[in-house]
Amino acid sequence: MLHYLIKRIAFGALVLLGASLITFCIAFVIPADPAVAIAGVKADPHTLATIRTQLGLDRPLYIQYVRYVWRALHGDLGRSYARRQSVTGLIVARFPATAALAVSAMALSLILGTLGGLVAGAYRGRALDNLLLIASLILVSIPVFWLGTMFLVGAAAHFRWLPLGGFDGMRSLLMPSLALALGSAGYYSRILQANLAEVVGQDYIRAARAKGLSPVRVMLRHALANAILPLVTLAGLDFAGLLSGVVLTETVFNWPGLGRLAFEAVFNLDIPLIMGTVLFSAFLIVAANLVVDLLYAWLDPRTHLA
Repeated sequence: MLHYLIKRIAFGALVLLGASLITFCIAFVIPADPAVAIAGVKADPHTLATIRTQLGLDRPLYIQYVRYVWRALHGDLGRSYARRQSVTGLIVARFPATAALAVSAMALSLILGTLGGLVAGAYRGRALDNLLLIASLILVSIPVFWLGTMFLVGAAAHFRWLPLGGFDGMRSLLMPSLALALGSAGYYSRILQANLAEVVGQDYIRAARAKGLSPVRVMLRHALANAILPLVTLAGLDFAGLLSGVVLTETVFNWPGLGRLAFEAVFNLDIPLIMGTVLFSAFLIVAANLVVDLLYAWLDPRTHLA
C-alpha cells in the first residue's frame, strides 16, 4: 500500500507539472499584454515597461516558469492582474461556495440515480423500465446551461420565493444543484441498471433467493452492494469536476464560486488567475483519482493495489 501511495503521488506531481507547463505556454501564446491589463490601454510606454520589469515579464520564459512553479510549491499562485489580489486568496474565498454546490449536486445525483437504477432493475424489460430509459436519455442529452435557464424562467414566473441568482442561503442551492444533478442522475441510473442486470444472474443471488429472502432484501442487501461499485469511480471523478467549478452553471446562476471566477479570469485575460484556477482544478482531479482508488479497494477486497 505504501509503495502504491508513493507511486501515485509521484505520478500526480508529474501530472500537475505538465498541467502547469501547458497552461503557462498557452497563456503566453494569447495575444494579450498583462502590463496593458494592469495600467490600461492609454498608459505610456515607460509605465508599461516598468510594470513588465516589476512582474518579471522581461525575463526569459523558462525563468518565469521556474519562478512560478517555485512560488506555487509554497502556496503562492501570484497576484490577479484585474483584481489586484492574491490568486490563492481568491481561490480560497470562492471554494466554499463551489464546495456547497458540489456536495448538494452530488448527493442529489446519487440519490436520484440510485433510485432510478433500482426501479429500472426491478422492472427490467417492462414498461416502467423503458419509460425510465427514455427519461434518463433525455436528462443526459439536455445541456446544463439550458436547463438552468429554464429553471430561472420557471422560478421567475411561478416560484418567486426562490432566489434567481447568487448565494442567499440554502434556498439558493436548489436550482443550480438540481440542474447539475439531473444529467448525472440519468447516467448513473443507466449504469446501475446495467450492472444490476449482470449481477442478478450470479450464483450468490440465486442462493439468497433460495434461502427465502424477500426480493427487496435480495436487491438491496446483495445485488446493490456489488452493482454500485463502478459508480464509486464515476462519482469520484464527477465530484472532482464539480469541486473544480462548473463554469456554465455558476455563470447562469451568478454563483460566487470557482467556475465563475475562472470565467471572469478568461474574460479579463487575467493570466495568473487563469493558471491558478487550472492548477487547482488539476490538483483536485489528481487527488480525487487517488481517493477513488483507495475507496474502491476498501469497498471491494478483491481489488489489489500495485
